Amino acid sequence: MNDPITTVVFDIGNVLIEWNPEYLYRRLIPDDAERRHFLETVCTADWNLEQDLGRPWAEAVAELSGRHPDKADLIAAYSDNWHDMVPGEITGTPAILAELKDNGIPLYAVTNFSTEKFAEAQDRFPFLKTSFLDIVVSGEERLAKPDRRIYDVLFQRNGLEAGTCFFIDDSEQNIQAARGTGMTAHHFNDAKALRKDLVDLGLLAA
Repeated sequence: MNDPITTVVFDIGNVLIEWNPEYLYRRLIPDDAERRHFLETVCTADWNLEQDLGRPWAEAVAELSGRHPDKADLIAAYSDNWHDMVPGEITGTPAILAELKDNGIPLYAVTNFSTEKFAEAQDRFPFLKTSFLDIVVSGEERLAKPDRRIYDVLFQRNGLEAGTCFFIDDSEQNIQAARGTGMTAHHFNDAKALRKDLVDLGLLAA
């Protein structure tokens, strides 16, 4: 018999708040092909992940600018204008988070986020400070999803059993890794589908 689901674990980027470098670089590099080349060869996803794994932004910008001095201003903008990549909340999901909290559901988060930028995001979106019993931040742990060890940090630090947890993430890789730990997982696309799953589990009222 499966354990009852009692606990909800959120991802943050593109589940609760939107993040997309295109929002910034559409303005800075209007040409589609040029912008795509920059984001695929200079400020890449792998480069950004190093900050999610704990590398300081100042060090990251200095190192990359040294390799691409002609792109130094564009590289610096990734950090200096980071909030332009984060236009706001994902429609409907913070309301679901608030309802779960009102229902007394224990709430946690596991997020790939640089420590510096996460502190800024918490200042901008206060619900990120007040909703969760614990937040496992990749930049603090120097572990990032889909590495199973970051989920183990959540379980061990909070005395949680994977089988009682419902995990929400927008990345299929992260979802598969979470299921591998024994969590039930929802691949997030929109708040409506998430709400339906939570209602079906009895965590939200219909």
